[in-house]
Amino acid sequence: MDLKIDYKLNHSSSHLLALAIKILYPDVKFGIGPVFDDGFYYDFDLSVSISQSDFPKIEKLMKKLVSKNLKIVETDGKNLDFQNQIYKAELKNDLEKKGEKITYFSIVDSKNNILFEDLCYGNHLESLGKIQNFKLLKIAGAYWKGDSKNKQLTRIYGTSWDSKENLDKFLGILQERQERDHRKIGAKLKLFTFSSYFGHGFPVWLENGMRIYNKIRQKILEFDRNYGFKEVLTPHFGHKELYKISGHLLHYRDDMFKGLKIENDELIPRPMTCPHHIILFSQQLFSYRNLPYRISEQSRLYRYEKSGALLGLERVRAMDLTEGHIFVSKSQIFSEISHLFQMISEVLDFFKVQIFYISFSKRDPKNKDKFFQDDQMWDQAEADLKQFLDQNKINYIEKIGEAAFYGPKIDFQVKTALNKELTISTLQLDFLLPKKFKISFINEHNKKETPILIHRGLIGTYERFIALLLEQSKGNLPFWISPKQIIVIPVAEKHNDFAQKIHKILFDLGFNSEIDLRSERISRKIREANLEKINFQVIIGDEEITKNEITYRKFGSSELFRISLVDFVDLLKSSEKNV
Repeated sequence: MDLKIDYKLNHSSSHLLALAIKILYPDVKFGIGPVFDDGFYYDFDLSVSISQSDFPKIEKLMKKLVSKNLKIVETDGKNLDFQNQIYKAELKNDLEKKGEKITYFSIVDSKNNILFEDLCYGNHLESLGKIQNFKLLKIAGAYWKGDSKNKQLTRIYGTSWDSKENLDKFLGILQERQERDHRKIGAKLKLFTFSSYFGHGFPVWLENGMRIYNKIRQKILEFDRNYGFKEVLTPHFGHKELYKISGHLLHYRDDMFKGLKIENDELIPRPMTCPHHIILFSQQLFSYRNLPYRISEQSRLYRYEKSGALLGLERVRAMDLTEGHIFVSKSQIFSEISHLFQMISEVLDFFKVQIFYISFSKRDPKNKDKFFQDDQMWDQAEADLKQFLDQNKINYIEKIGEAAFYGPKIDFQVKTALNKELTISTLQLDFLLPKKFKISFINEHNKKETPILIHRGLIGTYERFIALLLEQSKGNLPFWISPKQIIVIPVAEKHNDFAQKIHKILFDLGFNSEIDLRSERISRKIREANLEKINFQVIIGDEEITKNEITYRKFGSSELFRISLVDFVDLLKSSEKNV
């Protein structure tokens, strides 16, 4: 997005919204009202239910307040009723515990009477008069502090711009994003669904979605073979003791599901496969000649996400990914990281995924709970990754506190069509887990040595990756990965036999071919084929039967072509190679 949000303008607009809500709903309790990438929002605890149908009334009052050019000034907080404003009181208490400075800002009238006072860091416009081009966008529920144990508040989103032209441009961008939303595309193309009977956050792949999924998996397995990985398969559960040793129970517990008691064992749905793969390594005898030892697995993982964080395929509780783990000696770290960096770059380039930036994620030494405490180990691992990045002149952004609990990592960040930033691929350097599990290999001096473990995430989860591809393409996927590549459409019932013959030939050749034998007008069949974004429509009528040919049109084009079936198959094979 070329347009950039004005922080002061949007921060002031959130206060303007809060004042309007206070006037309309005097018993309101205020949460927080920050600025974000698309504008601003404010959380309210209201005694009545409101909806987007109330927006015109709220916006009308906001404009009236703007016309008064009310000032925004710093105040002392004495007008803030902390006894009633329980959320502000809680925030004040949190800041006091941290020893942070507490400041207050108020909207005042011409006589300096306080109309709305807020606990706030500041950075506002001098007055509301400059807020001329704003729009309330949507309404949603949001748990206080993002915790589902707390009360759900009403969150109103808005956006504010310096000109009507930029506001209109931005609203156009929002409309474009809605058209690219993978949830809408997925429902429209019947790719995936959810059901409360299966549990929130557990996606169900439908027939069309599985075609996409399987094509991606097939391609990833090709890359794995080409880069020397061997495929394994391990159980969906791990014994509680496994995660005690690995440290997941200590550092990752909040993201794990509770275990199941089976006889005398407690089994936990796995959040990742690294402990499983380490056990596989430990059960074999390895020499330095066997390293690097690269294994990968098509893994089903289970991670607990709060219900408020679940979002289509992007944030789920059950997910699939092709995880890779590589066991190396210390002398092989640089060459193997380089090997894997090249692999990830090639895979993302193949899928036409543009890297937004690369981050170098390090631990926060002050956070004793999140990260394993071993300064020497962390210093060495971070130095190794930094040296690789610097020597190869790779631009990166350093992020403190974003490492895995067992080691630093290199993350490949992407920006989605909906303007969200996601981690798509990752390389993590791990000195810790091999030591915890006491695994070893025989080095060139015939002595036991602890290997280094590299964790490789290639395309992230299949769920998130497919969501990314859908939003990137608006559901108009390349031919090779399309769930519905061809639809054969007979003009009338008398053309059905020949159409079925063509369909069978294409289907038997491995193409995703379908046939529409409904007694509907051909114009409707074509219109529906366009809505389903089918790559090729094959039309069969009198002339096609007489000349033993087919007529086709591509998705998005009105131009018709008549060719032999042999030539059409050659065209399809060529399209399949053109990724």
